[in-house]
Amino acid sequence: MNTSETTTSNKDIVRAFIDALFTRGDLGAVDDYLAEDFVNHNPPFGTPGDREGMRSAGALFRSAFPDWHSEPHRLIAEGDLVVEHFTASGTQRGEVLGVPAPAGRRTLTLHGINIFRVREGRIAEQWCRLDELGVLRQLGLVPAPA
Repeated sequence: MNTSETTTSNKDIVRAFIDALFTRGDLGAVDDYLAEDFVNHNPPFGTPGDREGMRSAGALFRSAFPDWHSEPHRLIAEGDLVVEHFTASGTQRGEVLGVPAPAGRRTLTLHGINIFRVREGRIAEQWCRLDELGVLRQLGLVPAPA
C-alpha cells in the first residue's frame, strides 16, 4: 500500500469509528476499531484512558443524548496520524454529569480536536482536546463569564 492509500485508509478507519460509536451509538465499535492496547492520553470527563473508558464515554453521551451525533469538519492525515476537527451535539433526555434532563429542550454542543494514531488497521492511540468547559457551562455547572 502506498502512502496515499495508507492515509486514505487511516482516515476511513477514524471516520467509521466516530460514526459507529458517537453517531450510531454502537458500543461494539470499541472492539471493532480500537487496538487491544489502545491508550487515550486525554480521556474526557474523567473516564479511564483505555478501551473501556472509550466505551463508557460513548455510553454516557448516548444515554443522556439519544440523538447525539458527531460532525467532522476536517480529517487530515499524515503517516499513521489522523487529525479530526469536529462538532458534536444532541438533545439532553437523561442525566449527564449529575445534571438531570431539563423539563424543556436543551441541545448541548461539544467542539473538539482529536489526534488518532492508527496501527495495523486499528486505532492505537488518541489525544483529544475537547471544550469540556463549554459543556459544563451549557449544563449550568460553571457560570459563563460576565
